Amino acid sequence: MVIGGLVFALVHWVLYRRLLRATGVPKAAKVAGAGVLAVLWAGVFVAFGAGSLYSPEPVRGIVWVGLVWTAVLFYLVLGLLLIGLVLAIARGAGMTDRLPLLRVLSGVLVVAAVGAVVYGVGEANDPRVLEVEVSSAKLPAELDGLRVAVVADIHVGAARGAAFTERVVDLVNAQRPDVIVLPGDLIDGSVELVGPDIAPIAGLTAKYGKFAVAGNHEGYVDGVADWMDYWDRLGLKTLRNARAEVQVNGATLEIAGVYDFAAPDPYGPDIDAALAGHRDDRFVMLLAHQPRQAPEAAAHGVDLQVSGHTHGGQIWPLNYVVGWVNGTVAGLDHEADMQLYTTRGVGAWGPPVRIGARPDISILTLRRG
Repeated sequence: MVIGGLVFALVHWVLYRRLLRATGVPKAAKVAGAGVLAVLWAGVFVAFGAGSLYSPEPVRGIVWVGLVWTAVLFYLVLGLLLIGLVLAIARGAGMTDRLPLLRVLSGVLVVAAVGAVVYGVGEANDPRVLEVEVSSAKLPAELDGLRVAVVADIHVGAARGAAFTERVVDLVNAQRPDVIVLPGDLIDGSVELVGPDIAPIAGLTAKYGKFAVAGNHEGYVDGVADWMDYWDRLGLKTLRNARAEVQVNGATLEIAGVYDFAAPDPYGPDIDAALAGHRDDRFVMLLAHQPRQAPEAAAHGVDLQVSGHTHGGQIWPLNYVVGWVNGTVAGLDHEADMQLYTTRGVGAWGPPVRIGARPDISILTLRRG
């Protein structure tokens, strides 16, 4: 936390130097700007420990502002790098007085960064229901039309609390899904401090059950088992390198789940264990938080892997990096003979901001053929 605070203090000092001192604004504006930057830095610092060191509830507003500001910082830093490149080109072209250009570019940057993040706050606060059909010749006729709600990456615990979870529950229940799957990263923080924020998830209703696996964030503060035990108490069926059978109209849907791709032992993913007892003639859906688990799943004969983790990039242009790391960004893809569905998730990690990656609750309708 201290190291992070020092790093962000350095970033704010650079902003002061480049946007206030270098542009030659009046002294009063420099003082006011320095004060605003100091307050915003304090908000970021408070956000660092929310959910892990102390309850976010009393400081939720401060945390929200601090995390939103980090998204503005992201664009400001990118913009300053671009401005530096433009000024270097101008100098190489022989421009001697570059101050007017610096002032114009700096003003445009601030307006663009703030405007983009204001838009992103609105986009992050407007999750949609995304209908997707997934067809397979292996699916028995009795399962044709089965509706599976995919609810991933809620990330409550810092900027968002129980009220956001309640909104998610209401949106999902309004779709009247047959099955609900939750592929991890539901929280950010400890069970003691953040448990109440995810507790409304107990209100999810589905005809044939609610199944969950852990993501990477479930292991950052408490142990993975602590969170999964808590989810079990909330009425979710946790799949810990395990498999469940859902009976529908006399047919069986197999749902398997593995621990997160990057989780250390004893919570490492084990697809062999998750598929133990699986019948090859049955359609099996695997819940795996990260799409990077797809190659191994496909090699084990999984029919459909459902993942989250990517957030669709969350904030443009990070979608390009996310796609490179994960092999996919969002939507329906293939890995060999297996289908892979990756949801953008319904929440947001860090800043409650999404730009070019609108959050979603995905409803997968399984089709035969």
